[in-house]
Order: sequence, then C-alpha cells, then structure tokens
Amino acid sequence: MAKKNETVRLEGKVVESLPNETFKVRLANGHVIEAYVSGRMRMYFIRILPGDTVQVEMSTYDLSRGRIVYRGRAGERVVEEDAAGTEEGDK
Repeated sequence: MAKKNETVRLEGKVVESLPNETFKVRLANGHVIEAYVSGRMRMYFIRILPGDTVQVEMSTYDLSRGRIVYRGRAGERVVEEDAAGTEEGDK
C-alpha cells in the first residue's frame, strides 16, 4: 500500500462479508469498495460484522480498495477530533 501521507481515511458502513476477511463497504459518499482488515485488528481479534461503521484507509492510487483501520458499533457515527481537540460536529 502507499506511504502514510499518500492515503485517504474515510468513514463507511460494512454492507457484506466476503471470503478471506474482506468486506464490501459503502462509503459516506455512496461508493462501494472492497476492504480488508488491517494487521493490528487481526492481531487483537477485532471482529467486523455487516452493519458496523468503520474507518477505511485508501491509497490515492487505487480508490476501489481499502484497509479497515477502525471499527465503531453498528449505527454509531465515528467522529474524529482535529488538532484543537474539538469534534467535527461542535463547529
């Protein structure tokens, strides 16, 4: 995969589970991509189920595939904090 600064992190929802720990993820912009579970999530046995909200890291070179790096609960919105420590919804 691309270097750290050449990736894009987006939020999405798991639509379907595929073989080999890959998933169909619908992104917030409506696109459906194929994503796999990151190594750290495999190491800690974090399970992903359809309906879970996830953060997907994608390379700028291939926007049809991604790596799942964070899992929220089903129906939960994942909100990142910016450098000032305020949440996106507080602005």
